[in-house]
Amino acid sequence: MCSWRLLKLETQCAFANMAIDEALLRVRIDGKTPNTLRVYQWHPSAVSIGRFQSISREVNLESCRVHGVDVVRRISGGGAVYHDSKGEITYSVVVKQDDLGTNDIVQVYNCICNGLIEAAHLLGINAEFASGNARRCPNIIVKGRKISGSAQASQRGVILQHGTFLMNVNLREMFAFLNDPWRDAGVDVVDLAKTKITSVTDETQSVVSPNQVYEALVEGFERRLQVRLVEMGLTDYELDLARRLEEEKFATRQWNIDGKARSLGLKPVG
Repeated sequence: MCSWRLLKLETQCAFANMAIDEALLRVRIDGKTPNTLRVYQWHPSAVSIGRFQSISREVNLESCRVHGVDVVRRISGGGAVYHDSKGEITYSVVVKQDDLGTNDIVQVYNCICNGLIEAAHLLGINAEFASGNARRCPNIIVKGRKISGSAQASQRGVILQHGTFLMNVNLREMFAFLNDPWRDAGVDVVDLAKTKITSVTDETQSVVSPNQVYEALVEGFERRLQVRLVEMGLTDYELDLARRLEEEKFATRQWNIDGKARSLGLKPVG
């Protein structure tokens, strides 16, 4: 059984979280670190948008400003996501695609998402993989409602897949910060969202702690990916790179509004 690095549960702001994920991808491309599972939360709460999305179209920027909610652009695809500081665990997997044994992108999603499905099972939830379509990334559903969504970035044979795992969800709060994606449907956004989104609390009718979900994710990934996760930290090189990416890219208006970033003297990603 091969070993992967585990970066234990931590909390960072939106800009640091996305900087660390990109740093992990860049350093894995260079072969300086092993495949890695990272688990984290967000403080303050935040909205992240996909690499090629329009921030004004997807996000209620004024509401975010008033309530102190960060807004950040990811290097991955997918749609806009509200990251509740108390209601969500986020995971990221950085792995050489060859180590997953497939070149098919949906199968890559499926392989990684199996860890999430097993974690849900360990928490008493029967979840399944939904392969998505041309407009939606694959995700994890429970009786047709999404409990986990993911997105990817890749370069030179290395995959970054990161996504949500919803512990509980406040839909009214969520759509105070996201623009209504169903505004043309003529129905209340929260009522419609209730038919499409669920959480661990909704499914189990019990409150779970971040540590409980973290432990389930670690065991779920170990079981389904058949790897041994070994707790380690970021290298000094990764920490320095993440700081530079946060300051010069993810915390800048140029990147978040326009989707453009300084080169930082590095190979382009995203």
